Amino acid sequence: MKSKKSLISVLFFLTLVIISGCKAQTSEQDNSWQKVSKSNQLTVATAGTLFPASYHDKNNQLTGYDVEVIKEVAKRLDINVTFKESNIDGMLAALQNGSADLAANDFSLNKTQSKKFVLSSPIKYSFGSMVVRKSDDSGIQSLKDLKGKKAAGEATTNYMKIAEKFGAKLVSYDNATNDQYLTDVANGRTDVILNDYYLQKMALGALPDVPVKILKDVYYNPTHSGFLLKKENQALRKKINQTIKTMREDGTLTKISQKFFYADVTKEPNIEIKTTVDVN
Repeated sequence: MKSKKSLISVLFFLTLVIISGCKAQTSEQDNSWQKVSKSNQLTVATAGTLFPASYHDKNNQLTGYDVEVIKEVAKRLDINVTFKESNIDGMLAALQNGSADLAANDFSLNKTQSKKFVLSSPIKYSFGSMVVRKSDDSGIQSLKDLKGKKAAGEATTNYMKIAEKFGAKLVSYDNATNDQYLTDVANGRTDVILNDYYLQKMALGALPDVPVKILKDVYYNPTHSGFLLKKENQALRKKINQTIKTMREDGTLTKISQKFFYADVTKEPNIEIKTTVDVN
């Protein structure tokens, strides 16, 4: 009888340890908002070279759609915000090692990335497009014509994966500015840039003397973008999403969108996109 009671006591103790361990693990995984709130500091990874999502203005001040949206989110949450600039791989590493709380750089997700990361609620809807030379369309009339063409972009992005899937030769850049990308297409160093339609439209508008254009009606992959967070950081994500919802409802999100895109990118575009390319 004594042995049976001892066994029950041991099992009860082990159950408590397991439950306690699970609670501790859950707490550890879900302290992302508590950490930010306690330190009064939100650290945001961004590029600073992606016009008009994240770039430096004529006074060398960091600004852009994603930058200003997250600034407003932080303001409403009554916390300070600090930006860390790097390339895409650097941003993802910063999220993984905890040196950044989220990344604000026109991020969308594929299935592979979703194993480690999550997006906030959408702050922008768009679709993919291609920038080519004005003189000859870089010999491209469809995605199939990418075979053998030199596609410019930052390594590991979904757009470079699409280019590679269609047989393009990848020319990788490390956090380069729009003028470098567009000039290289114009002078033949590269042939094409696959990227977000609105980003490319604004880049061309800012650099009207560079003889490149968006290939008309060759659109693909409807997308939405938001802030990128580590998958475990659900508490912080919830706070961010609640604030985005309020900003959407009171018109602030649309107002910031129109400032940077001269359009309301907070709603799905009224255009039919027939082509979807799986990059997983």
